[in-house]
Amino acid sequence: MAGLAHLLLGDGRLPVGAYTYSAGLEPAVAAGLTRDRIPALLRARLHTAAVTEAAAAVLALRAAGQDPVDYGPVQQALAARAPAAPLREASATLGRGVQRLARRLAPGHPAVTALTGVRPRPLRPVALGALGAVMEVSQEELARGVVYDELQTITSAALKLLPGDPLDSVAWILDAEPHAAAAVAEALAVRTPAGLPARTPPLTEQWALEHAQRERRLFLA
Repeated sequence: MAGLAHLLLGDGRLPVGAYTYSAGLEPAVAAGLTRDRIPALLRARLHTAAVTEAAAAVLALRAAGQDPVDYGPVQQALAARAPAAPLREASATLGRGVQRLARRLAPGHPAVTALTGVRPRPLRPVALGALGAVMEVSQEELARGVVYDELQTITSAALKLLPGDPLDSVAWILDAEPHAAAAVAEALAVRTPAGLPARTPPLTEQWALEHAQRERRLFLA
């Protein structure tokens, strides 16, 4: 399973509900972001939210290798670093899809069964850590998958929100590679839940709160 697992983690067609999420792009567009600013948004997300989520997923993967498995510290640390309720709810909704996949692949795996004890619900990076344990991916592969997913989510959503040449998305992702590599390295360097970076951008929080009140929207957040 491990041979293909890291490819599946980076595949936007993985059936975990990621298509419902824009990684903050839709709220940003509603606030006035234009297509030419998407590369800047990608860089900003890679140095903020992506680092926090990738580090949390790696910490959860490490926790999954312990006996007993305890996701509580990383779940609590991550929730504390996402003060906007809509973002926590979106993460929990996405986490449910990841948890469902992990349960389907290995229902009796300790990393999977431990998710049932996480309250209120496992956030997406925590569930990804459990899924990574099931798939036997390395810490670096998991971190890289989370970071790449951030890029892919935004650029895919851009095709719906700010239509243009689809090849631009490829160029944006390739141009962001140095920033993506830095995000992966920083995530891997985090050793404890207490050291989890608090990198949620203030504007992302504000836009998420505004987005949650809108009646017409394509994405959760």
